Amino acid sequence: MPATPIAESRIVHHEHVPGGRYWSMVVRRGFTLRLVDTHGTANVSLLGYNPMNTLERYNMADTLKGQHVSRLTQGDMLFSDMGRVMLSIVEDTVGWHDPIGGISDADSIHERFGEARFQEHRNDFYRNGRELFLIELAKWGLGPRDLVSPVNFFQKVSADDDGDLHYSADHSHPGASVDLRADSDTLVILTTAPHPMAPGPDYNPGAVDLSIYRSAPVRDDDACIHRRPENARAYANSLIANCQES
Repeated sequence: MPATPIAESRIVHHEHVPGGRYWSMVVRRGFTLRLVDTHGTANVSLLGYNPMNTLERYNMADTLKGQHVSRLTQGDMLFSDMGRVMLSIVEDTVGWHDPIGGISDADSIHERFGEARFQEHRNDFYRNGRELFLIELAKWGLGPRDLVSPVNFFQKVSADDDGDLHYSADHSHPGASVDLRADSDTLVILTTAPHPMAPGPDYNPGAVDLSIYRSAPVRDDDACIHRRPENARAYANSLIANCQES
């Protein structure tokens, strides 16, 4: 199913992020971030922080147990560790995003893809998710202790009855998209390095197009809010935190 078109008048920013890179911006409450997997090969690892108090951040455990899920899709929310909603998945053409696979590091990239150093390969050298997150976190005064488990958009990892994790290659498709409505001001930090379970041997991380646009008004019958009682409580907590905004 194609994504719902966005009127140009609602879009305030558009940007292309190549594979193996990073990006960050504060997405304000009332705006939505759309991610588009341009070639069907992207892994967008994403973290969220409260820009006014970065001790509040996306919490994978609370997000999953609160919604009784082990994957994320349309209708789900990303909870903070203070019981508020940071982002709501209001549209999704993929159907499954991985919140449990973690991030790649130097060892996992070397094991699967070998080594390509900057000295020989310049901007085509091999990057890993941990390295890229730490570079982008530093721009906001954050460091290794602030690096938590991200959501890996456009990726699928499932668990079998024995608890073993399985990675599904070719899960996404060209033009696949996901829309994340900011229900609180959220510092979004993302990388496009390979997923830690992606098979080798070819290092070819996919690019992503992103757009920020004005959200539609939140309706009384909003599917994300009514997905679970926990969602409604988290959204109510976000409203209280923002009750003095103009």
